[in-house]
Amino acid sequence: MIKGGLPPLGLGEAEERAYEALLLERADHVEELARLLDLPRKRVDTALDRLVEHGFARPPDPVDGGGLPHPAAPAAAIRILIDRRQAELHRRSAELHRRSAELERLRLTAERLAAERLAAERLAADRSAAPRTPGCGGGVSAGGDGAGAGCAVERLAGRGAAGERTGRLLAGAEREVLLMDRAPYADLDVGGLLARGVQVRAVLDRAGLAAPGRARAVAALVRRGLRVRVAAGVPTRLLAVDRRVALLPPSDAADPRAYALAVGDARLREALAALFEAVWEGAAPWDGGGGREEGPEQRELLRLLAAGLKDEAIARRLGVHVHTARRRISRLLESLDARTRFQAGARATARGWLDT
Repeated sequence: MIKGGLPPLGLGEAEERAYEALLLERADHVEELARLLDLPRKRVDTALDRLVEHGFARPPDPVDGGGLPHPAAPAAAIRILIDRRQAELHRRSAELHRRSAELERLRLTAERLAAERLAAERLAADRSAAPRTPGCGGGVSAGGDGAGAGCAVERLAGRGAAGERTGRLLAGAEREVLLMDRAPYADLDVGGLLARGVQVRAVLDRAGLAAPGRARAVAALVRRGLRVRVAAGVPTRLLAVDRRVALLPPSDAADPRAYALAVGDARLREALAALFEAVWEGAAPWDGGGGREEGPEQRELLRLLAAGLKDEAIARRLGVHVHTARRRISRLLESLDARTRFQAGARATARGWLDT
């Protein structure tokens, strides 16, 4: 079954298997198709009706009693699926844009609060020479892991201060860490968090995954329990720990004027958590790749599969033996983690490897 593709259309594994059987002309009548799929006749009838309803097939000829629907070309069927998915993504994109605007307003508010607090502390220091405990501007925090005592937002100037606070936050994590990051990615001990049983969810900017060794490093963490999704254009860097404190790392750590913001205010934390969930919802599950496309031979093979050609015809077009063509098809399906040719076409289209 195509993960995240057919289920939103009300279709499932039975429909996908029936569609592939129609494409390959494995049966002439409904009863024969039911035996081939090892499914009850009623379930097959329902699957065929849904394929017709959603544009994956045309109704059978009225004069052909018990005949099967006529399958639509895979490229056209994929176009239908992609169009519907794109409509949903447009809706999510609008929501993400709204969340990003809200984040920008929060950032401006945070900067104003930090500046006002720092100015107030300096004024108090000028009026009294008595020893005092630094607040937001001094970088001292209650419990040593959040924003300063009584601070809604604490401004952390310099790479060292941001790195030191990040380390303390991760060391104190108990249940969950949420992370949004983009290249150059932060050097965080995610493996240590997973080893301690802390749940980690991350949204990574797709562009940075093409760096040498990056995809391999992420894959190793996924095997240890990291849940990761990828998005084009992550709106901001974000680190949230146990829903009790959030950190907005510097946008450009190399900039000597860059600073991080430690957010302790409950309302601001909730807004940042909502932003993460919106980005997470709109991001794509990581496919294990580094953002590289397949070569021209694989793309040609994908186009032939999408056109509905059988193995013999594909072999003739490629100028190879049919057994060689089948081996290439099997390797292609394996590289896309696809169980069927239709699933491979849908996943290749979603990655931009196949024009529709």
